[in-house]
Amino acid sequence: MSIQIDDTDRRILRHLLADPALATPDLAERAGVTQATCWRRLEKLAEAGLLLAREAVVDWRALGYEVEVSLRFTLDKTEPRAFDDFIAAAREVPEVIGIETFLGRVDVRLNVIARDMAHYQQIYRERILTLPHISDIEALMLIATIKDSAGLPL
Repeated sequence: MSIQIDDTDRRILRHLLADPALATPDLAERAGVTQATCWRRLEKLAEAGLLLAREAVVDWRALGYEVEVSLRFTLDKTEPRAFDDFIAAAREVPEVIGIETFLGRVDVRLNVIARDMAHYQQIYRERILTLPHISDIEALMLIATIKDSAGLPL
């Protein structure tokens, strides 16, 4: 189900995506609407499920994590609970900051952060290799993030 939005909603969303921490009065001013209109529009978008949350984004690099690795897993599909067991165990690894599932050759991707390569090696040996039902793993080390945006073509 999709919701119909107009130019005013798009303006509000563009400014909200650019600066999620904006207070409603500031957001209204930037979007060129009254505070009441802005608040009502935000409520409408949230009720329709289009606006899920305003969230804080923590820069894990500023906390001393210098390494990010994307691990792509193929799971043992002969085991009926392979996906559920693997994902449940992966959720318990604090250094796993993202879990995604796929259709195709790759079943699951985990994004893992570490303070340095020695720390990554420890995480890999002690926590990743012990995850259940792994058939194959491919590691991709992040070199640079070129674009990381939740922006939409509004």
